[in-house]
Amino acid sequence: MFIGDLEKVLSLLLCLSSRLARVQNALSRTDGNTEPEEKQSLNERHQLLSRQREDAKDLKENLDRRERVVSGILAKYLTEQQLQDYQHFVQVKTSLLIEQKDLEEQIKFFEEQLENLEQSIPI
Repeated sequence: MFIGDLEKVLSLLLCLSSRLARVQNALSRTDGNTEPEEKQSLNERHQLLSRQREDAKDLKENLDRRERVVSGILAKYLTEQQLQDYQHFVQVKTSLLIEQKDLEEQIKFFEEQLENLEQSIPI
C-alpha cells in the first residue's frame, strides 16, 4: 500500500512541478503585446499550481513519516539485509519514477517541437 501511495504522490508532485514550470515559462515570455486576459489567466494558473504543489509537498512529507513507521515495523520482522534491500527498493523506485516522468516530459517537449516544425514547413 505504501509503495502505491508513493507512486501516486510522486507522480502528482512531479506533474504539478512540470505544469508549474511550463506556466512560469509562458509568463516569462509575456511582454507588452500580451493580452491582459492571457496574462491574468497565466498568473491565476501559476497561483493555483503553486498552492497545489505545496499541498502535494505536504502529502510527500506525510508519506515520508509513514515510510519511517513502515520501516520501523519491518525492522521487527526482517533481517538487517532484508531491511536494507527494502530501503534500497524504495530509493530505486523513487529514482525510476522521477526518471520516467522526466523522460515523459522530454518526449512531450520533442513532440511539440516536431509539431511546430511540421506546421512551419510550407506545403
